[in-house]
Amino acid sequence: MRAGPSQEEIRRHNLGALLRHVHLGGPISRAELTTRMGLNRSTIMALTSDLTAAGLVREELPRETGRAGRPSLVVRPESSRVYVFAFDVGPDRLAAARVGLGGAILDRREAARERGPFRLEELAGALAGFARQMRRKTRDDTVCVGAAAAVSGGVRKSDGVIRFGPNLRADEVPFGEELGRRLGLGLPVTVGNDANLAALAEHSRGVGMGVRDLIYLHGDVGIGGGIIAGGHLLGGHDGYGGEVGHMVVNPGGRDCGCGSSGCLEAEVGERALLEAAGRLGRHGAAQHGRDAVRAVVDGADRGDIVAQEALGRVGDWLGLGVANLVNIFNPEMVIFGGMLREVYLGSAAQVRSRLALHAMAPQREKLRLRTSALADDATLVGAAELAFAHVLADPLEALARVSG
Repeated sequence: MRAGPSQEEIRRHNLGALLRHVHLGGPISRAELTTRMGLNRSTIMALTSDLTAAGLVREELPRETGRAGRPSLVVRPESSRVYVFAFDVGPDRLAAARVGLGGAILDRREAARERGPFRLEELAGALAGFARQMRRKTRDDTVCVGAAAAVSGGVRKSDGVIRFGPNLRADEVPFGEELGRRLGLGLPVTVGNDANLAALAEHSRGVGMGVRDLIYLHGDVGIGGGIIAGGHLLGGHDGYGGEVGHMVVNPGGRDCGCGSSGCLEAEVGERALLEAAGRLGRHGAAQHGRDAVRAVVDGADRGDIVAQEALGRVGDWLGLGVANLVNIFNPEMVIFGGMLREVYLGSAAQVRSRLALHAMAPQREKLRLRTSALADDATLVGAAELAFAHVLADPLEALARVSG
């Protein structure tokens, strides 16, 4: 028989659980922590003292109590001292942020990325340069406890290799290893799929807070997805789960960059919308990107018949894809992010019509359709949460590794 957990294991678990409450929920009183964690006051005091001594949290008197008697101290994350680097590599942009414990974006950098081959050294060098710029602005007592990157592609979770990324034109790229080497912080860089990480972000800090079962759909050039089931990200055996953009909705339809045809991405993605709206131009190079997508949505709002028809067509396929996902996963909420925020808002009637036709009544009757609350920050926020994960699992050990 396996022995029960030791006192040290219980302590580590409780330290992580307390820090998670502060990290995700913000400042919280000792009294509230006692209630939420089901521990006595002396244990909570000991845990907060350990985290305070490590420089992860601080305790303060509440600004206003409104009650008689001795007020309960408030525990706050040391956001300005403890931070991670978060990165995002999309088809059209590179972004980096310094994110403090508690989720505050303290600093950020962003640059346009030209579409073309994935030049590993160039991209990793640019992101590492952003990190160095931000680090030079920090105080001497700050500490970086992790780094993570969101990329538009399938990432092997064991080593951060981008296995496939047709919209980044990346294939078998050791991105995490190279970015970690360029950063020179002595820290591994964890890499995840952008839609998966955005799903985590919306679940922990966005419109999906408190929702245990949700699907996040992310649009840039293509369509990605992140699935939260029972409060946990559905990552798959090797980390490739959630590739809903390559669900076939129209057999024999448009060619997809993955090599198949009729994928949701091929029927709903940027190229499909711009081509249907007559805005792609000769050889497919005249317009692209979110501004071009927004121009179609704006045109439809102003009465442009061609733009309205294009949105209607794309909305039909999007609704069919969502109906399939709703039938399979029975989510409480579907969230549209990236360029799909605008596409959904412009084609909500078509999406809802398809749901009414193709989603089973029990699955759709309590379904909520929402747009991303974190908008363009969703992928960066998700990458930051990925970077903080090991700190929340074992705070003192994680801090000792980077401080030693």
